[in-house]
Amino acid sequence: MLNLAWPWALVLVLLPLILKWRKPGAQSVDAPVLPVGHWLSDLPGVSRRGNAVPLWQQLLLFLMWTLLVVALARPQHVGEQVQMPVSGRDLMLVVDISPSMDEQDMVLQGRSINRLQAVKRVLDDFISRRQGDRLGLILFGTEPYVQAPLTFDLETVRTLMREAGLGMAGRATAIGDAVGLATKRLRNRPQDQRVVVLLTDGANTAGEITPDKATEIAAAASIRLYTIGIGAESMVQRGLLGSRRVNPSRDLDENLLTRMAQQTGGEYFRARSLPELELIYESIDRLEPIELEGKFYRPVTELYVWPAGLAVILWLALFLVRHGRELVAETRRSKEEETHVG
Repeated sequence: MLNLAWPWALVLVLLPLILKWRKPGAQSVDAPVLPVGHWLSDLPGVSRRGNAVPLWQQLLLFLMWTLLVVALARPQHVGEQVQMPVSGRDLMLVVDISPSMDEQDMVLQGRSINRLQAVKRVLDDFISRRQGDRLGLILFGTEPYVQAPLTFDLETVRTLMREAGLGMAGRATAIGDAVGLATKRLRNRPQDQRVVVLLTDGANTAGEITPDKATEIAAAASIRLYTIGIGAESMVQRGLLGSRRVNPSRDLDENLLTRMAQQTGGEYFRARSLPELELIYESIDRLEPIELEGKFYRPVTELYVWPAGLAVILWLALFLVRHGRELVAETRRSKEEETHVG
């Protein structure tokens, strides 16, 4: 759709006609002589000798003036409605990558995989569904590290999660420090949009901040903690003396994770298998929905350059035509003088 940003400017189209109009019987007034040299007389529509400007030149000059006025009115092309990026949450993913995440008690298509591989698979899909959210990624072991700051670039977050390796952050588990770092990254964001999803398979064994203190700080900053404890409760372990059934999640501190979630208004989830882990992240999707605000805008393309450019082209063409005629007349006059002298 074409539109004029300043349509009132079109009134200026009538300005040359108003200046040209005179009442019957009104006497003309000689224009003042301007000390600007002879270059002004070369411009189209200007006569130094008082000769009348041909009608076709007057019409062409009026057309150029009209084009300039149209350009001044700022013609625009307004496109179709485009939905703006949705407004969602500031969501920080905090993932345990300590060596215990190498425990192969998850099953995918009949084969055993370790816990970190299961997390990567589920998070890959979870991240891709959070269009409109700003996601960040913190990996932790003995120390927490911001692998990806809060960003709308979900593909980068997915890539960095895929590339996470076991033991990259040390061999212990600093849950308190990890939550403290996530709180630091989120505390200046708008309230009611600060969410931390913490996943671990153990208990707090390192760090300078206790998990309870970190939870207290997070609650004061209006940050909701969703905690996930991952690991099967039973698996068969084979050894030299035969097989035995063990609990690979005996180190998981479920009481701590439950307490952390409850104190911040979040929820604790238990993932004993890959399907359960998938259901947990689907549940978090429902608990923390993306806020679709439905905002739209219309892209606007400015078109003033076209009438302005056409006016300049016509002016140059008129300038060249006038000078061309004068050059032809001067050449003819010179030949006649030469013939007369001869």
